[in-house]
Amino acid sequence: MRKLLAAVLVFGVLGTGVSQAHQPVVLLDSDTSAEKGPLLVDGTVSFAIRASFTKAGQKKAFRAQLQEGDALNFQFLIMDKKPENALKMTQLPTLVVTGPGGFKTTMKLNERTKFFESYSQTTYLYLGRYTSVAKSGVYSFLLTSRGKAAITLGVGDREIPGEVTRGASLTRTSTSTPPIIRGQIWEDRTRHSLPNRVLKLQFG
Repeated sequence: MRKLLAAVLVFGVLGTGVSQAHQPVVLLDSDTSAEKGPLLVDGTVSFAIRASFTKAGQKKAFRAQLQEGDALNFQFLIMDKKPENALKMTQLPTLVVTGPGGFKTTMKLNERTKFFESYSQTTYLYLGRYTSVAKSGVYSFLLTSRGKAAITLGVGDREIPGEVTRGASLTRTSTSTPPIIRGQIWEDRTRHSLPNRVLKLQFG
Protein backbone atom coordinates (compact mmCIF):
# COMPACT_ATOMS: atom_id res chain seq x y z
CA MET A 1 0.00 0.00 0.00
CA ARG A 2 1.33 3.36 -0.99
CA LYS A 3 1.71 5.81 1.84
CA LEU A 4 0.95 9.48 1.80
CA LEU A 5 2.40 11.92 -0.68
CA ALA A 6 1.51 15.13 1.09
CA ALA A 7 2.83 18.07 3.03
CA VAL A 8 3.98 17.18 6.51
CA LEU A 9 5.76 19.03 9.28
CA VAL A 10 9.47 18.31 9.34
CA PHE A 11 9.40 17.25 12.98
CA GLY A 12 6.38 15.01 12.40
CA VAL A 13 7.89 12.37 10.13
CA LEU A 14 8.45 8.95 11.66
CA GLY A 15 10.42 6.04 10.27
CA THR A 16 7.29 3.97 9.65
CA GLY A 17 6.42 6.00 6.56
CA VAL A 18 3.24 7.34 8.17
CA SER A 19 3.16 11.01 9.07
CA GLN A 20 2.22 11.86 12.65
CA ALA A 21 1.80 15.49 13.72
CA HIS A 22 -0.56 18.46 13.60
CA GLN A 23 -0.22 18.67 9.86
CA PRO A 24 -1.40 20.31 6.71
CA VAL A 25 -2.30 17.93 3.89
CA VAL A 26 -2.05 19.13 0.29
CA LEU A 27 -4.51 17.56 -2.14
CA LEU A 28 -2.86 16.52 -5.41
CA ASP A 29 -4.22 16.87 -8.94
CA SER A 30 -4.54 13.07 -8.97
CA ASP A 31 -6.85 13.12 -5.91
CA THR A 32 -9.94 13.29 -8.13
CA SER A 33 -12.08 11.01 -5.96
CA ALA A 34 -12.24 10.13 -2.28
CA GLU A 35 -10.87 6.64 -3.01
CA LYS A 36 -7.82 8.11 -4.76
CA GLY A 37 -7.25 10.80 -2.16
CA PRO A 38 -5.65 10.65 1.29
CA LEU A 39 -7.34 9.09 4.32
CA LEU A 40 -7.34 10.80 7.71
CA VAL A 41 -7.18 7.70 9.91
CA ASP A 42 -8.76 9.56 12.84
CA GLY A 43 -11.02 12.35 11.63
CA THR A 44 -11.26 13.91 15.09
CA VAL A 45 -7.60 14.98 14.93
CA SER A 46 -6.90 18.51 13.69
CA PHE A 47 -5.81 18.68 10.03
CA ALA A 48 -5.60 21.53 7.53
CA ILE A 49 -6.52 20.29 4.05
CA ARG A 50 -5.24 22.57 1.30
CA ALA A 51 -6.61 22.53 -2.24
CA SER A 52 -5.76 24.70 -5.23
CA PHE A 53 -7.61 24.84 -8.55
CA THR A 54 -6.69 26.45 -11.87
CA LYS A 55 -10.04 26.25 -13.70
CA ALA A 56 -13.67 25.27 -13.33
CA GLY A 57 -14.69 21.64 -13.17
CA GLN A 58 -11.66 20.26 -11.33
CA LYS A 59 -12.27 17.79 -8.52
CA LYS A 60 -10.19 17.02 -5.43
CA ALA A 61 -11.18 14.72 -2.59
CA PHE A 62 -10.15 12.94 0.58
CA ARG A 63 -11.58 10.73 3.34
CA ALA A 64 -11.83 10.86 7.13
CA GLN A 65 -12.48 7.85 9.37
CA LEU A 66 -14.72 8.35 12.41
CA GLN A 67 -16.21 6.19 15.16
CA GLU A 68 -19.79 6.16 16.47
CA GLY A 69 -20.38 9.27 18.57
CA ASP A 70 -17.26 11.13 17.38
CA ALA A 71 -17.58 14.82 16.56
CA LEU A 72 -17.77 15.49 12.83
CA ASN A 73 -16.22 18.96 12.50
CA PHE A 74 -15.05 20.81 9.41
CA GLN A 75 -14.58 24.42 8.35
CA PHE A 76 -14.13 26.17 4.99
CA LEU A 77 -11.48 28.95 4.98
CA ILE A 78 -9.60 31.20 2.58
CA MET A 79 -6.70 33.60 3.11
CA ASP A 80 -7.81 37.18 3.69
CA LYS A 81 -5.82 38.59 0.79
CA LYS A 82 -6.18 38.97 -2.95
CA PRO A 83 -7.04 37.15 -5.11
CA GLU A 84 -8.73 34.80 -2.61
CA ASN A 85 -10.73 37.38 -0.65
CA ALA A 86 -11.91 39.09 -3.85
CA LEU A 87 -13.77 35.99 -5.03
CA LYS A 88 -17.54 35.81 -4.63
CA MET A 89 -19.00 32.85 -2.75
CA THR A 90 -20.35 31.56 -6.08
CA GLN A 91 -16.81 31.47 -7.51
CA LEU A 92 -15.43 29.23 -4.78
CA PRO A 93 -15.39 25.41 -4.91
CA THR A 94 -18.39 23.46 -3.71
CA LEU A 95 -17.89 20.89 -0.93
CA VAL A 96 -20.08 17.79 -0.69
CA VAL A 97 -19.58 15.42 2.25
CA THR A 98 -21.05 11.91 2.27
CA GLY A 99 -20.86 9.23 4.92
CA PRO A 100 -22.39 6.18 6.61
CA GLY A 101 -26.15 5.68 6.75
CA GLY A 102 -26.80 7.77 3.64
CA PHE A 103 -25.34 10.94 5.19
CA LYS A 104 -24.87 13.76 2.68
CA THR A 105 -24.43 17.49 3.12
CA THR A 106 -23.32 20.37 0.93
CA MET A 107 -21.23 22.98 2.74
CA LYS A 108 -23.01 26.29 3.18
CA LEU A 109 -20.80 29.35 2.77
CA ASN A 110 -22.64 31.86 4.90
CA GLU A 111 -20.08 33.91 6.84
CA ARG A 112 -16.91 35.96 6.45
CA THR A 113 -15.35 35.87 9.92
CA LYS A 114 -11.73 36.95 10.23
CA PHE A 115 -9.28 34.77 12.10
CA PHE A 116 -5.63 35.74 12.71
CA GLU A 117 -3.31 32.73 12.85
CA SER A 118 -0.44 33.89 15.03
CA TYR A 119 2.16 31.26 14.12
CA SER A 120 2.27 32.11 10.41
CA GLN A 121 1.08 35.70 10.96
CA THR A 122 -1.69 35.08 8.43
CA THR A 123 -5.28 36.28 8.48
CA TYR A 124 -7.92 33.84 7.24
CA LEU A 125 -11.64 34.12 6.63
CA TYR A 126 -14.05 31.49 7.90
CA LEU A 127 -16.67 31.09 5.17
CA GLY A 128 -18.54 28.12 6.60
CA ARG A 129 -18.52 25.67 9.52
CA TYR A 130 -20.24 22.36 10.20
CA THR A 131 -20.57 20.27 13.36
CA SER A 132 -22.55 17.10 14.05
CA VAL A 133 -22.26 13.67 15.67
CA ALA A 134 -20.72 11.00 13.45
CA LYS A 135 -21.69 7.42 12.76
CA SER A 136 -18.97 4.80 12.56
CA GLY A 137 -17.33 4.66 9.13
CA VAL A 138 -15.52 6.66 6.48
CA TYR A 139 -16.67 10.12 5.39
CA SER A 140 -15.84 11.36 1.90
CA PHE A 141 -15.13 15.03 1.11
CA LEU A 142 -15.42 16.12 -2.54
CA LEU A 143 -14.44 19.60 -3.73
CA THR A 144 -15.51 20.76 -7.21
CA SER A 145 -14.05 24.01 -8.52
CA ARG A 146 -16.01 26.79 -10.19
CA GLY A 147 -12.91 28.66 -11.30
CA LYS A 148 -9.37 29.44 -10.18
CA ALA A 149 -9.21 29.34 -6.38
CA ALA A 150 -7.22 28.18 -3.34
CA ILE A 151 -8.96 27.12 -0.13
CA THR A 152 -8.29 25.40 3.19
CA LEU A 153 -10.55 22.94 4.98
CA GLY A 154 -10.11 22.51 8.70
CA VAL A 155 -11.06 18.98 9.80
CA GLY A 156 -11.18 17.71 13.39
CA ASP A 157 -10.36 19.56 16.60
CA ARG A 158 -8.18 17.33 18.78
CA GLU A 159 -4.62 18.56 19.37
CA ILE A 160 -2.85 15.22 19.13
CA PRO A 161 -0.65 13.68 16.42
CA GLY A 162 -2.63 12.12 13.59
CA GLU A 163 -2.04 9.63 10.78
CA VAL A 164 -2.64 10.10 7.06
CA THR A 165 -2.33 7.34 4.48
CA ARG A 166 -3.49 6.22 1.06
CA GLY A 167 -5.25 2.99 0.16
CA ALA A 168 -7.53 0.88 2.36
CA SER A 169 -8.99 2.19 5.60
CA LEU A 170 -7.00 1.55 8.76
CA THR A 171 -8.45 0.56 12.11
CA ARG A 172 -8.06 3.16 14.83
CA THR A 173 -6.33 1.92 17.95
CA SER A 174 -5.58 3.54 21.29
CA THR A 175 -1.89 4.43 21.48
CA SER A 176 0.27 6.58 23.68
CA THR A 177 0.41 10.18 22.52
CA PRO A 178 3.74 11.96 21.92
CA PRO A 179 4.00 15.42 23.44
CA ILE A 180 2.46 18.25 21.45
CA ILE A 181 5.00 20.72 20.12
CA ARG A 182 3.75 24.15 21.05
CA GLY A 183 3.72 26.91 18.49
CA GLN A 184 2.33 24.57 15.83
CA ILE A 185 -1.31 25.03 16.77
CA TRP A 186 -3.62 27.68 15.36
CA GLU A 187 -5.23 29.35 18.30
CA ASP A 188 -8.83 30.41 17.91
CA ARG A 189 -11.91 29.19 19.71
CA THR A 190 -11.33 25.63 18.48
CA ARG A 191 -7.48 25.75 18.71
CA HIS A 192 -6.62 24.20 15.37
CA SER A 193 -3.28 24.37 13.62
CA LEU A 194 -2.12 25.91 10.37
CA PRO A 195 1.69 25.84 10.30
CA ASN A 196 3.26 27.86 7.51
CA ARG A 197 6.36 25.73 6.85
CA VAL A 198 5.84 22.34 5.29
CA LEU A 199 7.93 19.84 3.36
CA LYS A 200 6.72 17.57 0.57
CA LEU A 201 7.90 14.00 0.96
CA GLN A 202 7.39 10.78 -0.97
CA PHE A 203 7.01 7.60 1.02
CA GLY A 204 7.64 4.24 -0.59
